[in-house]
Amino acid sequence: MHNVAISVVGIGADGWDGLAKPSRSSLKAAEVILGGPRQLALLPQSVTAERVELPSPLMPGLSETLSRLATQRVAVLASGDPMFFGIGATLVRMVGAGRLTVLPHPSSVSLAAARLGWPLDAVDVVSLVGRPLQSLYPALQPGQRLFVLVSSADGAQRVRDFLRERGYGSSPTTVLAQLGGPLEQVSVPDGEHDPLAIVAIECCADDGTLVLPRTPGLPDDAFEHDGQITKREVRAMALAALVPIPGQILWDVGAGSGSVGIEWMRTHPGCHAIAIEPRADRRERVARNADLLGVPGLEIIAGTAPEALAGLPTPDAVFVGGAVSVPGVIEECLDALDSGGRLVANAVTLETEQVLGEWYATLGGSLTRLAVQRAEPVGGFTGWRPAMPVTQWAYRKPRTYRGDAGKGES
Repeated sequence: MHNVAISVVGIGADGWDGLAKPSRSSLKAAEVILGGPRQLALLPQSVTAERVELPSPLMPGLSETLSRLATQRVAVLASGDPMFFGIGATLVRMVGAGRLTVLPHPSSVSLAAARLGWPLDAVDVVSLVGRPLQSLYPALQPGQRLFVLVSSADGAQRVRDFLRERGYGSSPTTVLAQLGGPLEQVSVPDGEHDPLAIVAIECCADDGTLVLPRTPGLPDDAFEHDGQITKREVRAMALAALVPIPGQILWDVGAGSGSVGIEWMRTHPGCHAIAIEPRADRRERVARNADLLGVPGLEIIAGTAPEALAGLPTPDAVFVGGAVSVPGVIEECLDALDSGGRLVANAVTLETEQVLGEWYATLGGSLTRLAVQRAEPVGGFTGWRPAMPVTQWAYRKPRTYRGDAGKGES
């Protein structure tokens, strides 16, 4: 890997003229400058370093390129702020922060906030650069302002079409392109635009639109299911015990409709989930639900636990909804859990309830029975219709856990 310090220089649409003195000095001192064609074209002829286009796809080509240039002074160009949806974060993972000198330029998002007078701390940013359009959906909340980063000339139109499909077609949108440069456009007319642009959205739900929050407990009919679904109230309780934390991984064992993993991922873009489901028809249904509800990145694994759990990334939380009584499943999940991880398991039969009771007696945690009744018509009157009670065991793995049966935290 590269053994000479690397400069990462942010550059805007204003090109060389907009760079601060340290950024210019870094580029002049470089022997090789890596960047996309767009960024490299902004450099004047007075910058004599060899110009090398970044590989596409970026990985693993970038690692190979840096290895080849290991003894040379390298600068890497990025659009705007390299650490904001930029190559800077990739380079930190590859060579470490201590090997980089990052020289940011104002990001397009900062410039968009300045042009529109939107306080940036009150705006959500969604990048659709290399990401599915469906990932925009969880951010659509009435009254919320969004900056959506797009990378194609029809990006704004695709966003507007998506807003109409999801019941937010009345949301005002503004397209901003080439911010900070001589060709800057604010309020780009309908039609094609510069590929790298920002779509600013003031979210407004159309009349009759079902608003789906990011908090757990979506209506059951928000999911396609065959009856194999953790019901709304029970699901909300399970997710509260699972504690979704950005950057952490959930295993949803016996996923059914995928509702728990999907709601885990909807809480924050950094939450990741893996759904393990043996039935092909249900896996297809999980994929459709994930796509519809805005988390197309949900990973779906075919197979039956515990065998299907082998080799999966270490989970920070595990939900067991459909395999509690299968020998070895709870044991495998507990062993796989990271230190301090959470496990939640549900039971609806006496047999599975007994299994959870034994685990509770051995490890502790909390054991809760959830009974829900819903008001429904009874002839010309209204009565309470009880759902089957659910027993929930919630357990937090101690940070000193090494496979022993020590008491856990509730």
